[in-house]
Amino acid sequence: MFPPINEQMDIIKRRTVEIIPEDDLVKKLENSIKTNTPLKIKFGCDPSRPDLHLGHSVVLWKLREFQDLGHLPILIIGDFTGMIGDPSGKSKTRPSLSMEETRRNGLTYFEQATKILTAKRVQMVYNSEWLAKMTFEDVIKLASKYTVARMLERDDFEKRYREGEPISIHEFLYPLAQAMDSVVTKCDIEIGGSDQKFNLLVGRDIQREFNIDPQVIITLPILPGTDGKEKMSKSLNNYIAFQDSPQDIYGKTLSIPDELILDYFTLVTNKPKEELERIEKQLKDPTVNPRDLKRELARELVKIYYDEEAAINAEKEFDQIFILKKLPDEIPEYNISASEISSMTLVQFLVQAGLAPSNGEARRLIQQGGVTIDGNKIEDITAKPPIKESFNIKVGKRKFLKVIIN
Repeated sequence: MFPPINEQMDIIKRRTVEIIPEDDLVKKLENSIKTNTPLKIKFGCDPSRPDLHLGHSVVLWKLREFQDLGHLPILIIGDFTGMIGDPSGKSKTRPSLSMEETRRNGLTYFEQATKILTAKRVQMVYNSEWLAKMTFEDVIKLASKYTVARMLERDDFEKRYREGEPISIHEFLYPLAQAMDSVVTKCDIEIGGSDQKFNLLVGRDIQREFNIDPQVIITLPILPGTDGKEKMSKSLNNYIAFQDSPQDIYGKTLSIPDELILDYFTLVTNKPKEELERIEKQLKDPTVNPRDLKRELARELVKIYYDEEAAINAEKEFDQIFILKKLPDEIPEYNISASEISSMTLVQFLVQAGLAPSNGEARRLIQQGGVTIDGNKIEDITAKPPIKESFNIKVGKRKFLKVIIN
């Protein structure tokens, strides 16, 4: 049994940018109820990175709402389209990935996505299953169904064309390949970020060319990153990943600007409408410290991706480090011989101990005052580690190591 249409529409319309067209969605829901058949909701996952962040959760929460209404999400891992590279919003041609890379990155998607989705009621497929089988003749026939003029209506293509930036022919194939995903799955609805609107509409057009009832498009807000300026992105280092540690999720959440508190509660948690109204009211109350609401948000996010105990412990550790200025209760230990450490600079030690990815990054951390040993800030990039029985080293805000010299 599906809920009444009005109830479904109220839920579906929450946290959306556009529904195109809304009348078609109502018709699809009516038919779903009449035939007792769940709608198929498509979400294409770009496997250019192996891990998901809160920006992806905006779409996943919408898929979860559809699940709770009785419908079927279809996660399409773009292992084939990942070799083309989605040009959306890019000012230059995006490097493509190999099939092996896209497959490897896609392997963890289901496990991560089911932190939000109910695993038993979701379908996951790889689009190489049909796209890799297309012949050159198939590709030509598909390309004949769309015009260059229509492609150049897309903002990023139009801008690049106007500014003389190169646009490779294969980039025109990306929206068409993504549209074939909609043709093969015969999905009723496709959802994505508002920056994906053009690609989603192409899918609707190409379904029509194949005499398939065209999908309804639902676009969702783009989540700002923790800097409050740019779209959340790993490349901009303004992200909170599903697989971050509880301590990192908690600490990064507390770093967001106050003006993003309500947006984050709304877009990346499953708080009911009444709770969101309560939070909005508190944000307008001058007697309420926004930091208290950020702490509530941080606990909620750790609970989603871990559990309540992890949230409590993450908050306790944060307070201990940043408010009480103490060391965490548990610090990883690193054993090294006196002869080995005495032959190293601090820069070399940071890299060997996994506290910095490279010598250049280690030097940068030291120069910026991000390295302390036993509470003393180290500012000399030529410094050597102390030679004593043990010492505690802190790198950045949240990396700690107890070094034991044998």
